Amino acid sequence: MSPQRNIGAGAEAELPEYAGHYRLEARLGSGGMGVVHLARSTSGLRLAVKVVHAEFARDPEFRGRFRQEVAAARRVSGAFTASVVDADPEAGRPWMATLFIPGPTLAEEVKRNGPMAPARLRRLTAGLAEALRDIHRVGVVHRDLKPSNVLLAEDGPKVIDFGISRPKDSELRTETGKLIGTPPFMAPEQFRRPREVGPAADIFTLGSVLVHAATGRGPFDSDSPYVVAYQVVHDEPDLTGVPEDLAPLIRRCLAKEPEDRPTPDELMRELRSVAASYDTQLFVPGQRAGAQGAAGPEQEQEPESAVGPVPGSVPHPAPAADPAGSGPADGAAGKPVRRAGRWPGRWMGRRLALVAGVCVLVVGSTLTAVELLGGGKEAAHGSDAPRTASAAFAGWQARPVAQGGGVPHCVSAAGRVVCAEPGLVFALAPADGSVLWRRPAAAAPVTGAPVVAGRLVVAPAGRDGVLRALDPATGEVRWQRDASAYRGMRFAGDTLLLTAADGTVTGVDAGSGAVRWSRRVPGLGLPSFTSFAGDPLAYATGPGDGGKGTRVTAVDPRTGAVRWQARLAGTLRPFGSSGGSLFLQSVDGVYGDTRAVVRYSPGAGATREVALSVPLQQAHATVRGDVVHLLSAGGSLVAVDLAAGRQLWSLETSVSRGSAPVADARHVYVLSSDGRLLAVDARGGALVGQTPARLGAGGDRVASSVPDPVPVAGHVCGGAPDGTVFAVDARDPSAW
Repeated sequence: MSPQRNIGAGAEAELPEYAGHYRLEARLGSGGMGVVHLARSTSGLRLAVKVVHAEFARDPEFRGRFRQEVAAARRVSGAFTASVVDADPEAGRPWMATLFIPGPTLAEEVKRNGPMAPARLRRLTAGLAEALRDIHRVGVVHRDLKPSNVLLAEDGPKVIDFGISRPKDSELRTETGKLIGTPPFMAPEQFRRPREVGPAADIFTLGSVLVHAATGRGPFDSDSPYVVAYQVVHDEPDLTGVPEDLAPLIRRCLAKEPEDRPTPDELMRELRSVAASYDTQLFVPGQRAGAQGAAGPEQEQEPESAVGPVPGSVPHPAPAADPAGSGPADGAAGKPVRRAGRWPGRWMGRRLALVAGVCVLVVGSTLTAVELLGGGKEAAHGSDAPRTASAAFAGWQARPVAQGGGVPHCVSAAGRVVCAEPGLVFALAPADGSVLWRRPAAAAPVTGAPVVAGRLVVAPAGRDGVLRALDPATGEVRWQRDASAYRGMRFAGDTLLLTAADGTVTGVDAGSGAVRWSRRVPGLGLPSFTSFAGDPLAYATGPGDGGKGTRVTAVDPRTGAVRWQARLAGTLRPFGSSGGSLFLQSVDGVYGDTRAVVRYSPGAGATREVALSVPLQQAHATVRGDVVHLLSAGGSLVAVDLAAGRQLWSLETSVSRGSAPVADARHVYVLSSDGRLLAVDARGGALVGQTPARLGAGGDRVASSVPDPVPVAGHVCGGAPDGTVFAVDARDPSAW
């Protein structure tokens, strides 16, 4: 089928027949930046392909923005957006192919059927709040959320069109005097301070979108964009017609000052307070409570791409809760159960889990204490004195922060457990949890664990973008460096790799903070490195020749020299190294699901691939020897032996969006987002122990990430949402 033609003369009168190797079948819609076409992949998958207008293709600045659009669309979660399948921002006519999502836009739906009913409006509110949480979580600000950029898909709303979005680390900045956005759906700061627009601007525009969905008009309405701009900045919103139970929440979204608006997490929490007035079961997956939508690589489209009304949602009863806190029960035992050959359909993973999300809440700590597990005596506030450990390790838990804080992320360094949480870095003794030192952070650090680099431990950068290398024995700062101007940052052995916007890589000695080298790495345009403990190399991956396969480049971080390059089949993501081999996940290019595990041995140039029995959504993977462990976002834990060339076992746990699995010789450890630590027999895949949940009283925030378990000195340590760090005996998980 030939592509449809535009009506009228001009450069766009004859539409292109192909974008890359995708044949364009029909035009779905057009916008100011390009035209969106319906296309099909070789396998028949329906795609929405945006092709940039010819006039913009000649503009270097626009090409830079389109590259940013592609990067932002790939970066955000595919559960709430349209996933990027392919793109070529360097083509004569830049294009991007995304998964085609049947369903009207919110603008089309309201125009066709009028304002939404209250129950459906609440579901839209929850879906968009969760979408913004995932978009902001990866550092992207949309900046143009409006009804035409919300697709009403069968499994919930999808946010599309990241054409003017901006990652926080982007080198592109809004020009002085230039407004970018749609006035009825812009925040006050987009008019007043366009260079300072942050995530709170998306919350304001969310409020405007919800008013439009509820009433068919915006909270600020005029035929003149200049009048609308004045109203947005100065006038109170008109919420006439908005349901009474949602009006206060939407009014908070429309606060003039960014700091007065709720975060997406707060929105979801407050929605639960009005949940009694509508059917919350519409948000609960049918098989596993607490499972959240899978997120793969991201994509987008710019259409008016209505394909009929949105099918109605079907309620699914939630499973019975396990009173012990271990998740849904299966039979009388109430424990996670291995299921051979069963896989919940992809639609189930994509459902919103608003009510079940209570299982993954986090809260700041409220006490400062170190106590023995099982009701031992608490230490005094801030006590640094170690206590005598009993012959049989009884375990401990510590709360180093008096108020606030968050989930501690920890590492093992110099015989200590070194942890970071907002505003604080501290070290604990692994024997009893006593506090060895504390160091307030100059600015609250982002979520993340410290990094062991050389003989120092580097705290995650705070809002000021400064890295601080600390002596793990004393907590003293040995050097610090402002990394805010760099696009990429990675520690590889005893070297810090900083990547600038122009692709220049700077290697910094992690022991002294001195620059070792600074230059472009041959064959890499804008490299993004991955590294692994004990491996002397850093790895950068990218598309192979012609956009097919994956090119892997191994770099010596101490010198910047390229040690080897390989072109491998499939879309691959490195996750570990062992015995001189690199281990990679083979992922589906559409959904981002892991379908196989690959081992590449550069010395022999040999590749070995082992397929999984079922794909895993958003899987974390680690390797020990030749055995790989993977944990999916839905809780499937899988072991694969690359030497034997087969999958060893699979266990369905009750963990939703957990940590990466960590293995020793006997067990595989996983931390859950509710603070439980699970131990699984490494040989047979049976659950052998788990700790109680540690959500804390009043826990009501969703964790942006779950820390990895930390094996140290025969114990396993973990950070929990209630602000505690705890340790249990690795030798006997059944006693946990």
